[in-house]
Amino acid sequence: MSDGVESPPLQATVVAFINATNAFDIERALALFSTTAVIDDPSTGSTFNKHAGVRDYLERYFLGYHTVTRLLSLERLGDVRARVRVDFTGDFGHEIGLLLVALDSAGRISRIDASLE
Repeated sequence: MSDGVESPPLQATVVAFINATNAFDIERALALFSTTAVIDDPSTGSTFNKHAGVRDYLERYFLGYHTVTRLLSLERLGDVRARVRVDFTGDFGHEIGLLLVALDSAGRISRIDASLE
C-alpha cells in the first residue's frame, strides 16, 4: 500500500529532461535535478557539480550548441537508475550518447554519467 507520496517514474523524468532541453528551457530542466547533482561527461573534460555546474553544462552543451535529443532506448537498472541511449544533433553534427541516470529519493536527477558511442 502506498502512503500517497510517490517519486516520479524514472522514464517520465528522463522524458521530461529531454523535452525541457529540446525546448531550450534551462529552468525547467534544472528543476529536475537535485541541488547536489553531478554530471560527469568525459567528452567535455569536466565534471559539473550542484545546480551551478548543471546550469553551466546545460547552457554550454544544449543551449550553446542547439542540441536536440531523441530518446532511442531506456533500460531500467532498478527503480532509480537507467541506461539511456539518445541521438544528439546540433551545431556539432550528430552523435549517439549513453546516459547513466540516477534519481534521488525525491525523484530528482542526482547524477548523470554521460558518454558518446
